[in-house]
Amino acid sequence: MSILRLENLSFSYDSRVQVLKDINYSFEKGKVYGIVGKSGAGKTTLLSLLSGLARPTGGKIYYDDKDITKIDRYRYRSRYVGVIFQSFNLIPGYTALRNVTLSMDVSGKKIPNKKAHALEMLSKVELNEAEAGRKILKLSGGEQQRVAIARALSYDPDIILADEPTGNLDLGTQEEIINIFKRLAREENKCVIIVTHSPEVAKNVDEIYSLAPLKAESAGKKH
Repeated sequence: MSILRLENLSFSYDSRVQVLKDINYSFEKGKVYGIVGKSGAGKTTLLSLLSGLARPTGGKIYYDDKDITKIDRYRYRSRYVGVIFQSFNLIPGYTALRNVTLSMDVSGKKIPNKKAHALEMLSKVELNEAEAGRKILKLSGGEQQRVAIARALSYDPDIILADEPTGNLDLGTQEEIINIFKRLAREENKCVIIVTHSPEVAKNVDEIYSLAPLKAESAGKKH
């Protein structure tokens, strides 16, 4: 059963520039999905729609068979989906641990021992307690991306959305991050959706959706 489903999803800027048209994708828990396509195909726009940061101009997005426009946007974005950005979007002056606990504060979920829970999330992405206590700027790019993943996991969302999560990483670290995503899907039953240009990432996902600019007939084609 799909946890996320797109029904004739479309998006236009200012009612003139159409970026997406009649997209019909479905996503299940326990799988890793890749969204690929050339620049201008609408990958980032699609991710913004899936995360609730933008609203479609046509069609529907269903989370657990509920139209997300009928769900409180703040609740949807802070509880049901976790977003991981290519630039990490962490708070530099805070430690890794504080970045994760802050995310729990924002979600509003009742978590008895936030520090212990945050350390558990960081452990899942292979960061130890010493690394958890370091400020973000003292961590490598790969370590920062792990913190970003732990932050997204902290309130236990069903869906993990990742925008070019390995774009700034070396090949070895990229492989480690891919393995974390695969483990989250297999062992944590998460639905992981990755926007990527990386052939290495694309060959490691369970299913690929390929977007193309609308002038191409293959726009929205499933592979």
